[in-house]
Amino acid sequence: MPELLAAAGLAGFIYGISPGPAVLALLGLSADRGRGAATRFVSGLLAGDALWALLALVAILGAQTIGTLVFDLLGLVCGAYLFWLGWGALRARPRAEGAAPAIPRPLLRGLAFGLTNPKGYPVAVATFTALLSSRSSLLHWGLLPALVLAAVAGSFLAYGILVLFCGMAPMRRLYRRHEVWINRASGLIFIGFALHALAQALPGLAAAWR
Repeated sequence: MPELLAAAGLAGFIYGISPGPAVLALLGLSADRGRGAATRFVSGLLAGDALWALLALVAILGAQTIGTLVFDLLGLVCGAYLFWLGWGALRARPRAEGAAPAIPRPLLRGLAFGLTNPKGYPVAVATFTALLSSRSSLLHWGLLPALVLAAVAGSFLAYGILVLFCGMAPMRRLYRRHEVWINRASGLIFIGFALHALAQALPGLAAAWR
């Protein structure tokens, strides 16, 4: 049990700290409005993390009984949306001088962002599978709530580190100076996640249609 909870917590940490749309939004928000707004934003994100951790664990625990079709469809939608976001980030242009911050209500936007984060499902499934597959014989449905809580705790730790790091004055200056190029580099990362999600989902969907 302790090793399963530790693995779930590590999966949540890796999920939270890995580059993606939420991290990019957090960088921009920290540069615009500082650590207070960034803290409210990531507090909202945790609700999304709980959802995606739950879905990833259900996919792992229930693949044999539920089947994979619904999860493959979810991965397809997430991958397509993430590709669209990445393509938009690659075409980023400088913000006009004095433009309003991109995230005016951090807590509510963080909640919405977390629940619709297209990185969420494919990255959560990949991370949880990698860390829990070697212990799959120990997994059962009764552990699901504890595993989700451990994952959220891991994400909470990751976001604390990110808020501390992104709120530093040198990081805020760096982001403002190179915002367009950071957006474009992040776009490449998003597209990479999208291609991975599609590569995971398409074989299962093709098999289901045969």
